[in-house]
Amino acid sequence: MFSALAAAAMPGRPPVVLVDGGSGSGKSTLARLLVAQWAVNRPGEEVSLVRLDDIYPGWDGLEAAARQVTDGLLVPLAAGEPGRWRRWDWATNAPTTWHSVDPATALIVEGSGALGGASRTLATLGVWVELDAAERRWRAIARDGALYESNWDRWAAQEAQFAAREHPDRLADVVIDGRSIAQ
Repeated sequence: MFSALAAAAMPGRPPVVLVDGGSGSGKSTLARLLVAQWAVNRPGEEVSLVRLDDIYPGWDGLEAAARQVTDGLLVPLAAGEPGRWRRWDWATNAPTTWHSVDPATALIVEGSGALGGASRTLATLGVWVELDAAERRWRAIARDGALYESNWDRWAAQEAQFAAREHPDRLADVVIDGRSIAQ
């Protein structure tokens, strides 16, 4: 996978990698592995990781986060300007601090809703993590507990709507079987 990431680095522009898939598929684990591989294979070169879990404005926020990533982060970066995203505080159910991403830094964005038509045109590599719904649900609830279990259907419906409209699995340059990603 790192070879695809390294190949995405174009002269004069660091790579922007979008990692998408359903909740519980292994996106976060894969993104952390990519960051670690970047550090080993490109010592001295920074890579930023932006997690949509930090951006979603609550349980009904998949679409809003996808727009924020495209409009606030990727569009400015593509123009050579710093991109910005705003953290969501799940405990207070309110937006908090703004964060900037340097256009000279490689970027990995991971989360459900990261890979859509508009965002894909601004990225150098799209990754889809595939895993069946039953396994994803089991993983997500094992990871996040009862709070997620009570919101699973609500969140899964948003993922399904986004996938039906944007087809992130078809936009991906690389499709990874989520079973191959150790949790």
